[in-house]
Amino acid sequence: MLIHVKVFPSSNKQEVIKKSEDSFEVKVISKPERGMATEETATLLGTYFKVPRTSVRLIRGAQLRNKLFEIKGY
Repeated sequence: MLIHVKVFPSSNKQEVIKKSEDSFEVKVISKPERGMATEETATLLGTYFKVPRTSVRLIRGAQLRNKLFEIKGY
């Protein structure tokens, strides 16, 4: 399953908001430095979809706010 994610780094809380069937907004506490916000986003998506972190893979947008993730096993 491929999903589009818009990441909001340096937020006050962690939150996953479903916008449509394949579009999400994710708020993370981490700053957008050294991939920390992307890693936190992947961890939150794993928790949201109830799959291990290793089943969440970044496809596109490592240094962008808009990212494409693949969720395996969902």
